[in-house]
Amino acid sequence: MEQWLNSVWYGRASGAALLRPLSWLYAVIVGVRRAAYATRLLPVAKLAVPVIVAGNLTVGGTGKTPFVVWLVGQLAAAGRRPGVIARGYGRRSEAPRLVGQAARADEVGDEPLLVQRRTGRPVAVGRERAVAGRLLATQGVDVIVSDDGLQHLGLARNCEFVLIDGARGFGNGLLLPAGPLREGAARLRTVDAVIMLDGSRERSLAGRPVFHMRLEATNVLPLAGPREAALPLASLAGQRVHAVAGIGHPERFFRMLRAAGLDVIAHAFPDHHAFTAADLDFGDSLSVLMTEKDAVKCAAFASPRLGYVPVTAAFGEDDARALLALVAAKTGPAADGR
Repeated sequence: MEQWLNSVWYGRASGAALLRPLSWLYAVIVGVRRAAYATRLLPVAKLAVPVIVAGNLTVGGTGKTPFVVWLVGQLAAAGRRPGVIARGYGRRSEAPRLVGQAARADEVGDEPLLVQRRTGRPVAVGRERAVAGRLLATQGVDVIVSDDGLQHLGLARNCEFVLIDGARGFGNGLLLPAGPLREGAARLRTVDAVIMLDGSRERSLAGRPVFHMRLEATNVLPLAGPREAALPLASLAGQRVHAVAGIGHPERFFRMLRAAGLDVIAHAFPDHHAFTAADLDFGDSLSVLMTEKDAVKCAAFASPRLGYVPVTAAFGEDDARALLALVAAKTGPAADGR
Protein backbone atom coordinates (compact mmCIF):
# COMPACT_ATOMS: atom_id res chain seq x y z
CA MET A 1 0.00 0.00 0.00
CA GLU A 2 2.79 2.46 0.94
CA GLN A 3 4.62 1.75 -2.32
CA TRP A 4 1.44 2.25 -4.36
CA LEU A 5 0.60 5.52 -2.60
CA ASN A 6 4.09 6.88 -3.22
CA SER A 7 3.75 6.01 -6.91
CA VAL A 8 0.45 7.93 -6.98
CA TRP A 9 1.79 10.90 -5.06
CA TYR A 10 5.20 11.25 -6.71
CA GLY A 11 5.01 9.15 -9.88
CA ARG A 12 2.66 8.58 -12.76
CA ALA A 13 0.47 5.86 -11.28
CA SER A 14 -3.27 6.43 -11.53
CA GLY A 15 -5.52 6.45 -8.52
CA ALA A 16 -5.45 10.04 -7.26
CA ALA A 17 -8.85 10.81 -8.81
CA LEU A 18 -10.45 7.94 -6.93
CA LEU A 19 -9.10 9.27 -3.63
CA ARG A 20 -10.00 12.93 -4.18
CA PRO A 21 -13.36 12.80 -2.37
CA LEU A 22 -11.51 11.63 0.73
CA SER A 23 -9.03 14.48 0.28
CA TRP A 24 -11.90 16.98 0.20
CA LEU A 25 -13.24 15.55 3.44
CA TYR A 26 -9.76 15.68 4.94
CA ALA A 27 -9.43 19.35 3.89
CA VAL A 28 -12.68 20.21 5.68
CA ILE A 29 -11.49 18.49 8.86
CA VAL A 30 -8.13 20.28 8.73
CA GLY A 31 -9.81 23.66 8.19
CA VAL A 32 -12.33 23.22 10.99
CA ARG A 33 -9.65 22.02 13.38
CA ARG A 34 -7.35 24.97 12.61
CA ALA A 35 -10.23 27.42 13.07
CA ALA A 36 -11.11 25.84 16.42
CA TYR A 37 -7.60 26.41 17.71
CA ALA A 38 -7.36 29.91 16.21
CA THR A 39 -10.55 30.97 18.01
CA ARG A 40 -9.55 29.10 21.20
CA LEU A 41 -12.54 26.79 21.04
CA LEU A 42 -9.83 24.19 21.56
CA PRO A 43 -7.17 25.00 24.18
CA VAL A 44 -3.63 25.99 23.25
CA ALA A 45 -1.00 25.30 25.93
CA LYS A 46 1.86 27.74 26.37
CA LEU A 47 5.01 26.43 28.01
CA ALA A 48 7.31 28.40 30.30
CA VAL A 49 10.16 28.24 27.77
CA PRO A 50 10.19 29.08 24.05
CA VAL A 51 9.27 26.34 21.58
CA ILE A 52 10.69 25.79 18.09
CA VAL A 53 8.77 23.45 15.79
CA ALA A 54 10.45 21.63 12.91
CA GLY A 55 7.85 19.87 10.80
CA ASN A 56 6.60 18.78 7.40
CA LEU A 57 3.71 19.60 5.14
CA THR A 58 4.18 16.22 3.47
CA VAL A 59 4.22 12.62 4.63
CA GLY A 60 7.66 11.08 4.33
CA GLY A 61 11.31 11.96 4.84
CA THR A 62 12.56 15.52 4.46
CA GLY A 63 15.67 15.43 6.66
CA LYS A 64 13.75 16.68 9.69
CA THR A 65 15.55 14.62 12.33
CA PRO A 66 19.08 15.51 11.10
CA PHE A 67 17.97 19.15 11.13
CA VAL A 68 16.77 18.83 14.73
CA VAL A 69 20.12 17.29 15.73
CA TRP A 70 21.96 20.16 13.98
CA LEU A 71 19.78 22.85 15.56
CA VAL A 72 20.08 21.40 19.06
CA GLY A 73 23.86 21.30 18.65
CA GLN A 74 23.94 24.92 17.52
CA LEU A 75 21.74 26.05 20.40
CA ALA A 76 23.95 24.25 22.92
CA ALA A 77 27.08 25.78 21.37
CA ALA A 78 25.49 29.22 21.79
CA GLY A 79 25.03 28.67 25.51
CA ARG A 80 21.42 27.53 25.50
CA ARG A 81 20.10 24.45 27.29
CA PRO A 82 17.96 22.84 24.60
CA GLY A 83 15.72 19.82 24.90
CA VAL A 84 13.61 17.93 22.37
CA ILE A 85 10.02 16.71 22.40
CA ALA A 86 8.49 14.21 20.01
CA ARG A 87 5.54 11.89 19.84
CA GLY A 88 7.69 8.77 19.58
CA TYR A 89 5.94 7.14 16.67
CA GLY A 90 5.43 3.37 16.93
CA ARG A 91 6.28 2.96 20.61
CA ARG A 92 4.31 0.55 22.76
CA SER A 93 2.92 3.11 25.23
CA GLU A 94 1.45 6.59 24.74
CA ALA A 95 2.46 7.65 28.27
CA PRO A 96 4.92 10.58 28.40
CA ARG A 97 8.44 9.70 29.45
CA LEU A 98 12.03 10.85 29.24
CA VAL A 99 14.36 9.12 26.80
CA GLY A 100 17.42 7.61 28.43
CA GLN A 101 20.57 6.22 26.83
CA ALA A 102 19.50 2.70 27.77
CA ALA A 103 15.98 3.05 26.33
CA ARG A 104 14.81 0.86 23.47
CA ALA A 105 13.25 2.10 20.26
CA ASP A 106 10.04 0.16 20.92
CA GLU A 107 9.70 2.06 24.21
CA VAL A 108 10.41 5.61 23.01
CA GLY A 109 10.45 5.57 19.19
CA ASP A 110 13.39 5.33 16.81
CA GLU A 111 13.83 9.04 16.02
CA PRO A 112 13.75 10.30 19.66
CA LEU A 113 16.30 7.64 20.63
CA LEU A 114 18.56 8.68 17.76
CA VAL A 115 18.28 12.36 18.73
CA GLN A 116 19.09 11.68 22.38
CA ARG A 117 22.13 9.58 21.53
CA ARG A 118 23.45 12.04 18.96
CA THR A 119 22.97 15.21 21.04
CA GLY A 120 23.23 14.03 24.63
CA ARG A 121 20.45 16.50 25.46
CA PRO A 122 17.18 15.75 27.31
CA VAL A 123 14.44 14.27 25.12
CA ALA A 124 10.84 13.60 26.15
CA VAL A 125 8.16 11.74 24.22
CA GLY A 126 4.40 11.92 24.54
CA ARG A 127 1.25 11.93 22.48
CA GLU A 128 0.46 15.41 23.85
CA ARG A 129 3.46 17.62 23.10
CA ALA A 130 2.59 20.07 25.90
CA VAL A 131 2.69 17.26 28.48
CA ALA A 132 6.04 16.09 27.10
CA GLY A 133 7.27 19.70 27.22
CA ARG A 134 6.32 20.10 30.88
CA LEU A 135 8.14 16.86 31.65
CA LEU A 136 11.17 18.20 29.82
CA ALA A 137 11.06 21.42 31.87
CA THR A 138 12.02 19.35 34.93
CA GLN A 139 15.36 18.77 33.23
CA GLY A 140 16.33 22.45 33.30
CA VAL A 141 15.98 23.21 29.60
CA ASP A 142 15.55 26.83 28.46
CA VAL A 143 14.37 26.16 24.89
CA ILE A 144 12.45 23.23 23.40
CA VAL A 145 12.70 21.89 19.87
CA SER A 146 9.70 19.88 18.71
CA ASP A 147 10.69 17.12 16.29
CA ASP A 148 7.61 17.22 14.08
CA GLY A 149 4.40 18.67 15.49
CA LEU A 150 3.65 21.35 12.90
CA GLN A 151 0.04 20.13 12.91
CA HIS A 152 -0.05 19.70 16.71
CA LEU A 153 -1.81 23.02 17.25
CA GLY A 154 -2.54 22.43 20.92
CA LEU A 155 1.00 23.62 21.70
CA ALA A 156 1.93 27.28 21.30
CA ARG A 157 5.18 27.90 19.49
CA ASN A 158 7.59 30.80 19.05
CA CYS A 159 9.11 29.67 15.78
CA GLU A 160 8.06 27.29 12.99
CA PHE A 161 10.20 25.69 10.31
CA VAL A 162 8.85 23.62 7.43
CA LEU A 163 11.22 21.14 5.81
CA ILE A 164 10.80 20.29 2.14
CA ASP A 165 12.52 17.58 0.12
CA GLY A 166 13.63 19.65 -2.86
CA ALA A 167 13.88 16.58 -5.08
CA ARG A 168 10.25 15.52 -4.53
CA GLY A 169 8.59 18.79 -3.52
CA PHE A 170 4.87 18.46 -2.86
CA GLY A 171 4.37 15.61 -5.32
CA ASN A 172 1.03 15.92 -7.08
CA GLY A 173 0.09 18.80 -4.77
CA LEU A 174 -2.98 17.09 -3.31
CA LEU A 175 -4.00 16.54 0.30
CA LEU A 176 -4.07 13.11 1.91
CA PRO A 177 -4.90 10.49 0.83
CA ALA A 178 -4.89 11.51 -2.86
CA GLY A 179 -1.56 13.29 -2.36
CA PRO A 180 1.21 13.55 0.23
CA LEU A 181 0.17 16.86 1.81
CA ARG A 182 -0.92 17.02 5.45
CA GLU A 183 -1.89 20.66 4.89
CA GLY A 184 -2.20 22.83 1.81
CA ALA A 185 0.82 24.69 0.46
CA ALA A 186 -0.78 27.96 1.64
CA ARG A 187 0.39 26.97 5.14
CA LEU A 188 3.87 28.07 4.10
CA ARG A 189 2.78 31.70 4.44
CA THR A 190 2.34 31.30 8.20
CA VAL A 191 5.69 29.70 9.09
CA ASP A 192 8.91 31.54 9.88
CA ALA A 193 11.13 29.87 7.30
CA VAL A 194 11.53 26.95 4.93
CA ILE A 195 14.39 24.46 5.18
CA MET A 196 14.99 23.07 1.69
CA LEU A 197 16.81 19.74 1.46
CA ASP A 198 18.72 19.80 -1.85
CA GLY A 199 16.65 20.88 -4.83
CA SER A 200 16.41 24.36 -6.32
CA ARG A 201 18.24 27.38 -4.95
CA GLU A 202 15.42 29.90 -4.52
CA ARG A 203 15.81 32.27 -1.59
CA SER A 204 12.11 32.79 -0.91
CA LEU A 205 8.99 30.63 -1.08
CA ALA A 206 5.46 31.94 -0.39
CA GLY A 207 7.12 35.05 1.03
CA ARG A 208 9.14 33.05 3.55
CA PRO A 209 12.96 32.87 3.61
CA VAL A 210 14.45 29.60 2.35
CA PHE A 211 17.57 28.08 3.92
CA HIS A 212 19.28 25.32 1.98
CA MET A 213 20.36 22.17 3.77
CA ARG A 214 22.35 19.16 2.61
CA LEU A 215 23.00 15.81 4.26
CA GLU A 216 26.58 14.62 4.53
CA ALA A 217 27.78 11.06 5.15
CA THR A 218 31.46 10.31 5.64
CA ASN A 219 31.77 7.17 7.78
CA VAL A 220 30.42 3.66 8.23
CA LEU A 221 30.09 2.55 11.85
CA PRO A 222 29.80 -1.06 13.02
CA LEU A 223 26.54 -2.08 14.63
CA ALA A 224 28.60 -4.37 16.86
CA GLY A 225 31.76 -2.81 18.23
CA PRO A 226 33.18 0.58 19.24
CA ARG A 227 32.65 3.81 17.29
CA GLU A 228 36.44 3.96 16.97
CA ALA A 229 36.14 1.11 14.45
CA ALA A 230 34.46 3.45 11.95
CA LEU A 231 35.58 3.27 8.32
CA PRO A 232 35.53 6.07 5.76
CA LEU A 233 32.54 5.53 3.48
CA ALA A 234 34.81 6.17 0.51
CA SER A 235 36.92 3.15 1.48
CA LEU A 236 34.02 0.89 0.44
CA ALA A 237 33.87 2.26 -3.11
CA GLY A 238 33.52 -0.57 -5.60
CA GLN A 239 32.21 -3.05 -3.03
CA ARG A 240 28.86 -4.79 -3.48
CA VAL A 241 26.68 -4.35 -0.38
CA HIS A 242 23.11 -4.76 0.76
CA ALA A 243 21.56 -1.41 1.69
CA VAL A 244 18.56 -1.39 4.04
CA ALA A 245 16.35 1.62 4.74
CA GLY A 246 13.11 1.86 6.70
CA ILE A 247 12.74 5.64 6.39
CA GLY A 248 10.38 8.06 4.69
CA HIS A 249 12.39 8.26 1.46
CA PRO A 250 14.62 5.15 1.19
CA GLU A 251 15.87 6.00 -2.29
CA ARG A 252 17.75 9.00 -0.89
CA PHE A 253 19.87 6.66 1.23
CA PHE A 254 20.51 4.29 -1.67
CA ARG A 255 21.42 7.18 -3.95
CA MET A 256 23.86 8.53 -1.36
CA LEU A 257 25.68 5.17 -1.18
CA ARG A 258 25.83 4.88 -4.97
CA ALA A 259 27.26 8.39 -5.18
CA ALA A 260 30.06 7.22 -2.87
CA GLY A 261 30.89 4.48 -5.37
CA LEU A 262 29.26 1.47 -3.68
CA ASP A 263 27.52 -1.25 -5.69
CA VAL A 264 24.16 -1.24 -3.92
CA ILE A 265 21.53 -3.98 -3.65
CA ALA A 266 18.62 -1.92 -2.32
CA HIS A 267 16.06 -3.16 0.21
CA ALA A 268 13.35 -0.62 1.06
CA PHE A 269 11.14 -1.13 4.10
CA PRO A 270 8.20 0.92 5.42
CA ASP A 271 9.03 3.97 7.53
CA HIS A 272 9.62 3.06 11.22
CA HIS A 273 9.76 -0.65 10.32
CA ALA A 274 10.35 -2.95 13.31
CA PHE A 275 13.28 -4.98 12.02
CA THR A 276 13.98 -8.60 12.82
CA ALA A 277 17.16 -10.57 12.23
CA ALA A 278 15.44 -12.34 9.31
CA ASP A 279 14.93 -8.98 7.56
CA LEU A 280 18.72 -8.61 7.31
CA ASP A 281 19.54 -12.17 6.25
CA PHE A 282 19.98 -12.18 2.48
CA GLY A 283 21.61 -15.59 2.18
CA ASP A 284 25.13 -14.40 1.42
CA SER A 285 28.17 -12.92 3.17
CA LEU A 286 27.92 -9.39 1.79
CA SER A 287 28.00 -6.46 4.21
CA VAL A 288 24.67 -4.86 5.14
CA LEU A 289 24.51 -1.09 5.55
CA MET A 290 21.56 0.72 7.09
CA THR A 291 20.54 4.17 8.22
CA GLU A 292 21.23 5.35 11.75
CA LYS A 293 17.49 5.52 12.39
CA ASP A 294 17.25 1.80 11.56
CA ALA A 295 20.39 0.96 13.52
CA VAL A 296 18.89 1.98 16.87
CA LYS A 297 16.35 -0.84 16.40
CA CYS A 298 18.82 -3.54 15.40
CA ALA A 299 21.33 -3.66 18.25
CA ALA A 300 19.84 -6.89 19.62
CA PHE A 301 21.00 -8.86 16.57
CA ALA A 302 24.18 -6.94 15.73
CA SER A 303 26.89 -8.83 13.87
CA PRO A 304 30.17 -7.95 12.13
CA ARG A 305 28.32 -7.87 8.77
CA LEU A 306 26.01 -5.04 9.88
CA GLY A 307 26.96 -1.38 9.75
CA TYR A 308 25.23 1.96 9.60
CA VAL A 309 25.87 5.27 7.92
CA PRO A 310 25.04 8.36 10.01
CA VAL A 311 24.19 11.56 8.17
CA THR A 312 24.78 15.10 9.35
CA ALA A 313 22.85 18.20 8.32
CA ALA A 314 24.95 21.03 6.95
CA PHE A 315 24.31 24.58 5.76
CA GLY A 316 26.35 27.19 3.95
CA GLU A 317 27.93 29.74 6.27
CA ASP A 318 25.57 32.57 5.33
CA ASP A 319 22.46 30.39 5.64
CA ALA A 320 23.53 29.04 9.02
CA ARG A 321 24.20 32.52 10.36
CA ALA A 322 20.88 33.92 9.13
CA LEU A 323 18.91 30.90 10.34
CA LEU A 324 20.37 31.08 13.85
CA ALA A 325 19.80 34.83 13.97
CA LEU A 326 16.13 34.17 13.18
CA VAL A 327 15.92 31.58 15.95
CA ALA A 328 17.54 33.99 18.44
CA ALA A 329 15.11 36.76 17.49
CA LYS A 330 12.12 34.46 17.98
CA THR A 331 13.21 32.74 21.19
CA GLY A 332 15.10 35.48 23.04
CA PRO A 333 18.27 35.11 25.12
CA ALA A 334 19.16 32.20 27.32
CA ALA A 335 17.90 32.23 30.87
CA ASP A 336 21.34 33.36 32.09
CA GLY A 337 21.29 36.31 29.66
CA ARG A 338 23.60 34.87 27.01
